[in-house]
Amino acid sequence: MKDALAIHRWLLAHQIHHEIVRLPRPMTGADELPETIPTAPARCVTVTVFEVAPRVGRELVVAVVSTLDRPPQPGVIGGLFGVRQARHAPAHVVNTATDYAAGLVSPLLLPRELPVLIDNRLRPDPDPMFTATGDRHTALALRAFDLLALLTGKTVDLRVPGHRAPLEAVAPRH
Repeated sequence: MKDALAIHRWLLAHQIHHEIVRLPRPMTGADELPETIPTAPARCVTVTVFEVAPRVGRELVVAVVSTLDRPPQPGVIGGLFGVRQARHAPAHVVNTATDYAAGLVSPLLLPRELPVLIDNRLRPDPDPMFTATGDRHTALALRAFDLLALLTGKTVDLRVPGHRAPLEAVAPRH
């Protein structure tokens, strides 16, 4: 399993300014970052892993990078793949597919063979973003510019499609 030390070494090798933050208490999942670090959920990046079952072929495991305040919806993920259903992957699938502990998946150092989708609402700016490291006792802080530059994957629109206005019959003019 990957952890904070693996991420730290990789970032040092790439000369990326970052900080491994020692947490005041252990966390069981990245969703606890805003309470543990005192930061806004919009500044916390998380990875959600889905299983997508196409009608033909085998199930596909997909990682989705987004902020905690805008989690990906399974229906949107299914729509991107043209299937009716996508579901959150169970912990053992997350562990195997990402090489991180479930709930503590970092968006960095994900396996090359794992498809990664990145929410296009993530914006590069000089302010720090926080993410899990695979370790319950630490988090990673780095500038949004740097984080987005390091992410590998396809940037997609993860917004829930808006409700359509009802169709109205309009009489033709005579």
